[in-house]
Amino acid sequence: MALLEVSGDHLGGAARATLAAAVQLAKATDVELHVCCLGSATQSAKEACVEGVTAVHTITNDAFNEPVAELYTAAALTALQATQASIVVAPASSVAKDYLPRVAETLGAGMISEAIAVDGPKTFKRALWAGSAIATVEAHSERLALTIQPTAFDPVKPGDGSTSAIEFEVPATKTRFIEFAGTVSERPSLGDAEVVVAGGRGCGVSGGESEFDFGPVENLADSLGGAIGASRAVVDAGWVPNDWQIGQTGKTVAPKLYIACGISGAIQHVAGMKGSKTIVAINKDPEAPIFQVADYGLVGDLHQLCPELIEKISNEGLKVG
Repeated sequence: MALLEVSGDHLGGAARATLAAAVQLAKATDVELHVCCLGSATQSAKEACVEGVTAVHTITNDAFNEPVAELYTAAALTALQATQASIVVAPASSVAKDYLPRVAETLGAGMISEAIAVDGPKTFKRALWAGSAIATVEAHSERLALTIQPTAFDPVKPGDGSTSAIEFEVPATKTRFIEFAGTVSERPSLGDAEVVVAGGRGCGVSGGESEFDFGPVENLADSLGGAIGASRAVVDAGWVPNDWQIGQTGKTVAPKLYIACGISGAIQHVAGMKGSKTIVAINKDPEAPIFQVADYGLVGDLHQLCPELIEKISNEGLKVG
């Protein structure tokens, strides 16, 4: 069974990538695939009716507006009981990372986290040491809980079909949700953007905080309709918000186009973006490690090259597609 966190009118990229992984796993294990969509609004669940899916279920409740692990654990156990599934798959989201190990413990199931490939019925690949090594792991338990790295799987195209509701009684929880401090932006989110432009320490004009200029990165991202990311160095320096961070300790992205501006290419950062379809690096150091993973490289000052790229994009109406 695949567990998806849903909201809005359409399934997000992570949900559709999880579906892709679940379909692969169902074929490998030769079992029916049930999908359960959890959320305060589950109208997008019909899009989970794709080839390879036996049935789509929903558990709808306003309580899912609060990311409390106890609530999601109870909902997951209810769905598993209703479908009699022995394997449960979820995206490696912050919510699932919190609740799925609880589900595994309750069921006495094996737990494998952040799989990047399905090799067999209970055999998977996962990245280690910031992606510098790939481990093949095998579960020996009868039941299995699995999170997948959404950027490692190509999202399925949205489907259309009917769904059925599963009755769910919201449990009393010992955890009280206090506040969610989110950011509001007109730009696409890092997880769903087709274009990501990220900046690093190279955005500093002369190395000091007062000389830091992220404007070229933001302007280039906006010219392409993309999202903005950053390396850990500039986040730790307090120059940009934490939710822009890409890398081992930040977000993992795999857009169609990733442009790294003034980022040296430390292995921890590369771990969060190496799945991108096309990587462009802009750096004034020709020996920067980022060029080793880039498909295209521009050696020079990003403060000069970014405006030139923006002008080229504007004059020729270039788009990513």
